[in-house]
Amino acid sequence: MKRHSAKRDAILECLRSTTAHPTAEWIYTRLKPAFPHLSLATVYRNLAEMKRDGLIRSVGTVDGQERFDGTVAPHTHAVCSVCGKVIDVVSVSVPDGIIGDAERLTGFSLERAEMRFTGICPDCIGKKKENKNG
Repeated sequence: MKRHSAKRDAILECLRSTTAHPTAEWIYTRLKPAFPHLSLATVYRNLAEMKRDGLIRSVGTVDGQERFDGTVAPHTHAVCSVCGKVIDVVSVSVPDGIIGDAERLTGFSLERAEMRFTGICPDCIGKKKENKNG
């Protein structure tokens, strides 16, 4: 059983209190003022443990940095290929039967399937239009 510490609880609360899908560095920056002795290594270690324990999930790597999500219920993400913004797409899910299809093709015993969309967010589309018209 994991020992709970104020730092560990703060890391989890920080992650669960945002929809930004932050990096470890983002969490560290937010918590450092309240926890002066917090190290970035502590944040990374705790995130890895929480991910392994199923308390959080990884959205994957965006712009070279792993992004995290405090919502572990199955849902889809959309990632902006320009600015790296990550948002939840809650009304779209992995199609039924796809895990079974993938198991038959690979021989794996699969635990879950995740879906991620990549494109350009509305803010970046707007900036692109401004630059084109400006």
